[in-house]
Amino acid sequence: MQAVRCSLCAGRIAGALQIPTSKRFISSDNGVLGTLNSSAQKLQDSTNTTHMSKASLSVGLGLYAVPFTQQVENLSHDSLIRRAASVVTDSSSTFLSQTTLALIDSLADYAKAVHTRIALQRQYLATLGKLSPAEDDSLWKLINNQRAEVTDRLSQCKHYETTWTFAMDISKMAVEAAYVSGAEQASITIRTNIQLAQSQIDEAKKGSAEADRKLAETKADEIQRMAEYHAFLQNNDHEMHEAYLRED
Repeated sequence: MQAVRCSLCAGRIAGALQIPTSKRFISSDNGVLGTLNSSAQKLQDSTNTTHMSKASLSVGLGLYAVPFTQQVENLSHDSLIRRAASVVTDSSSTFLSQTTLALIDSLADYAKAVHTRIALQRQYLATLGKLSPAEDDSLWKLINNQRAEVTDRLSQCKHYETTWTFAMDISKMAVEAAYVSGAEQASITIRTNIQLAQSQIDEAKKGSAEADRKLAETKADEIQRMAEYHAFLQNNDHEMHEAYLRED
């Protein structure tokens, strides 16, 4: 019941405030109504102007999310040169890492092939004079094939070492370019990569050098053993010849 009364009261108040329906108020207070209409129109214009300003500001913030000073700095010649130098150092580092990996693998393959050749030659020396002609030929074919494998692996090492040396030269030039352009961090990074690549290659070369040393020892042993074996054959032939003469 109380809610109904409140609704009726609100309706009466609203009816009393409806200015356009009261002709008496319009005729008697025309000046006041004009003032009210003018104020209302100004308020509406001001509100529309505020909304437009907010919309413009919103669009402006969307277009200029990056500070203007940063945009100017990013478009400067020095900044573009530093970025280009960083790209050069990144590319040089990638080139260096790939050639380093290829050279390390080729050196490892070469050392493995050399050790296989050493094993075959030692096997041949250990069985010298004990194999049948067919077995001897078969073993010699394996040794010759392995010699060809070692030669191919060595050629591959030389190829990748040439490419790796070229990558090192490019990386060193990239260091200088980054330093001169002001990209100090990029310069430090690629210099570190150069040192790491050099140390890895030096370590890989130790393995191949050790294989070469053992191969040289095996060749020297082979020469000595073959000389002794031929001397033994000659002595046997001489003794057989003398025995044959005595029998005659």
